[in-house]
Amino acid sequence: MQSPVELRAGRSILTVSPNAGGSITRYATELDGGRLEWLRPATADAIERRASGETGCFPLVPFSNRIRDGRFHFQGRLIELPQDFQPESHAIHGHGWRARWQVVDHTPTTTTLEYRHVADTWPWDYRTRQAFELAPDRLSVRMSVTNDSSQPMPVGFGLHPYFVRTPRSRLRAAVGAMWRSDDNQMPVELVSPPADLLMNGSGLNPDATALDNNFVEFGGRAVVEWPEWDAALDIETDDVFGCFVVYTPPGRDFFCAEPATNCIDGFNLADMGRTDTGIIVLGPGETTRGTVTLSPRRNTGLR
Repeated sequence: MQSPVELRAGRSILTVSPNAGGSITRYATELDGGRLEWLRPATADAIERRASGETGCFPLVPFSNRIRDGRFHFQGRLIELPQDFQPESHAIHGHGWRARWQVVDHTPTTTTLEYRHVADTWPWDYRTRQAFELAPDRLSVRMSVTNDSSQPMPVGFGLHPYFVRTPRSRLRAAVGAMWRSDDNQMPVELVSPPADLLMNGSGLNPDATALDNNFVEFGGRAVVEWPEWDAALDIETDDVFGCFVVYTPPGRDFFCAEPATNCIDGFNLADMGRTDTGIIVLGPGETTRGTVTLSPRRNTGLR
């Protein structure tokens, strides 16, 4: 069992749990007389139970979101994965969020975690890393995936942050079309996105619009705003993150805005001939990588 790792830079705090799926369990800024939580803080009980879905952010690897019925074909081969999100019949979010990660590097402001997967129902060996770098005004997370098998491997990756939800919180993002979903949360057709969500829109209020949808043509920019706190957080990503998932479940105290390389059920959509799924094929020994940066700000400053 590895203890949580804490980083500090100025008044910024980051805590990650290698045991709980390599999750971020706190990202906050200390202020005189208080603290601003930029991601939902995890409870001690959630960390003890390794419940990464109750933390602030967990890694998505080797795919983001759902694979229909846990099945897809790749290069003529049927891949069947556990249906691990009952009562849904789908595979979801890959391996990283349920795994124990290892700390491979650590300084007061940086740490790198690694997870190595041995082929099983996912018939490829691979290793993945999250490199966290904390500064007083930002957090950068650099993810990488390396194919350690002898055959080509399809892959996707991303981050699944949970943001604190307030009555006036807003989300805007540089997105293109939205995949409309069926009753099983599977993509059906591309439609226009909600106007409020766009960067030039007024901002989508998670309390007013229930979404669990994938957006394509993500331009690598989004912003979360909390008018009650006079605060906002900018999200910037590398170009490899071409998809963006928004999850605003009714009646909850959080919402999610997830940069990812692949769209929901991307493996099956690719097998049907689509070229806009974001699925990456790595040859033996090849690596793919990308960085997500979170930059909090307040009109009154963060110093």
